[in-house]
Amino acid sequence: MKVVFAESPARKDRDYSIEKAMCPPGTQFQFAIFDPKAEDNSQFYRDIADADVVIDVYTYFGRKEIDAMKHCKCISFQSSGYSLADLDYAAQKGIAVASVVDYCKEEVSTHAIALMLTLQRGIWIHNRTIQEKKIWSTQTFRDVTRLETQTLGAIGLGRIGQLTAKKAMGLGMKVIAYDPYLPVEVAQGIGVELVDFDTLLRQADVITIHMNLTDENTALLGRKEFEKMERKPYIINVARGLMIDEEALVWALDHGCIRGAGLDVLKDEYPDLENHPLLGRDNVILTPHVGFYSKTSLDKLTEYAMENALLCYNGQYEKARAVRNGVGLAKG
Repeated sequence: MKVVFAESPARKDRDYSIEKAMCPPGTQFQFAIFDPKAEDNSQFYRDIADADVVIDVYTYFGRKEIDAMKHCKCISFQSSGYSLADLDYAAQKGIAVASVVDYCKEEVSTHAIALMLTLQRGIWIHNRTIQEKKIWSTQTFRDVTRLETQTLGAIGLGRIGQLTAKKAMGLGMKVIAYDPYLPVEVAQGIGVELVDFDTLLRQADVITIHMNLTDENTALLGRKEFEKMERKPYIINVARGLMIDEEALVWALDHGCIRGAGLDVLKDEYPDLENHPLLGRDNVILTPHVGFYSKTSLDKLTEYAMENALLCYNGQYEKARAVRNGVGLAKG
């Protein structure tokens, strides 16, 4: 068996001892480096040609990449997301696309709450004023509202959304949610009211996103949606950057449609920080897609992705954590 790690240049020397220990003796390992800034990535296509399974993070596998592989059985994402693969075309070729679940729900939900609290309490503004300007003042940030008077609106109430909701309720907040795929009784069971999308936009003081990226929810929050936000909420995004129309977000901030934003993800995974319109704003906090991270979650992520790959390689698709394009799974 040949395992190919599809990686960015920054990760080409990463530790893969966990994966290596999980694989049977004689397994071959290879890194295939794709550089989106390079003019020539022909070596990448040569390196993935003989892959039996691919372990992927941020490399796109469309028709060209899939056609470059002679006998691959699985593209296994080291993430809960799986949008960087042409699911239908991979299915046509008999290649399972798998991703992981549950490896970082504690970390991501905590990160969402941390971003919200930092914005709500003006913590980073107070700290910067003290550290940089040497000013000790209670007047630095005064736009503070008690959490118990606020409603958090969760877009998506899956594993991470539910845990975020529970933490918000622990802080005294009311929680509503929009999730067209969730049974009402599941939401009711944790004390969350399911509402339609427009109701959430109108009633939420904080809006937090917890969905996997799909064609249907790309640019889910655009100018039209921001205009409906009656309570001028804080926007928290720890999901995928493309779920928010970034130009519309800038417009909403400039026109006071929202109070601020805490973003762990942007439209681009590696944004141009020299010219980005969201930088330099007191009411925007940015973190570099680290919401998933802890030492524990990183080990679990590595383990689960390799486990998915091995199960699919051995034809045990139904035991994998999540085969996203249905390959090998019983229909109906």
